[in-house]
Amino acid sequence: MNEPYTLAEDRAPRTRAEAVKFVRELTVRPDYFGTGYRQRDPFESDPAEWAVLGEDCLWRREALPGTVLASLTRAYELPAKGGKGPVYVSLTVTVHQDVVSARRDMAGSLEEALRCPGQQLNATDRVLGLFSRADAFADGRTVISDDDLTETGTWVAGGGKAHPFDWYKFRMGPVTVAATARHGAGRTETEDSTVTTDMGRGMTFVAASIDSQGKAGDASPEPTGTKGAGQ
Repeated sequence: MNEPYTLAEDRAPRTRAEAVKFVRELTVRPDYFGTGYRQRDPFESDPAEWAVLGEDCLWRREALPGTVLASLTRAYELPAKGGKGPVYVSLTVTVHQDVVSARRDMAGSLEEALRCPGQQLNATDRVLGLFSRADAFADGRTVISDDDLTETGTWVAGGGKAHPFDWYKFRMGPVTVAATARHGAGRTETEDSTVTTDMGRGMTFVAASIDSQGKAGDASPEPTGTKGAGQ
């Protein structure tokens, strides 16, 4: 593939109703992220809300601003098995009103790790030591997007031990896609690396689907070579 996947602004949803339809119809299968994943409960967020990191470094869900048309988060998990704790993966697709708004969102996401290297995800989960790297319009960027961000750190649930935390985000025209992985206990470095790699591969499948929706007559591609639980 010579050009990154993208979604031309004139092919993207233009209204909130179109954007909600777009994010809901986008296929994101559990086995995109590896063998054995399944949907979590609750599975989907309200597309009229999105997560906002406050000045106190606490994440909250708030109503969408005027520059965002829809944002849908889906949650998956690899259940605990054989002495290994569960892995939690989430994927969020956000449709912005234009490319400029999407770029500003990417820039804001990069700033968040600098402002809050420690972040409270919810009542029990906290991420620590976050480090961000951007590959915007550079030779180091991936071939699946217009620009992208990577963030790594550790996460702690309650008073437990720290485990790896990954966060990826990329932009395709006016659409951004973000995913997080909270690794479970009892995994080797090699197994943790597989979790990270598989999450990135799953995002590639989503990028291919978005790219194809922006091309007239193209059907949404199904990934090949994946195995696992499906729905």
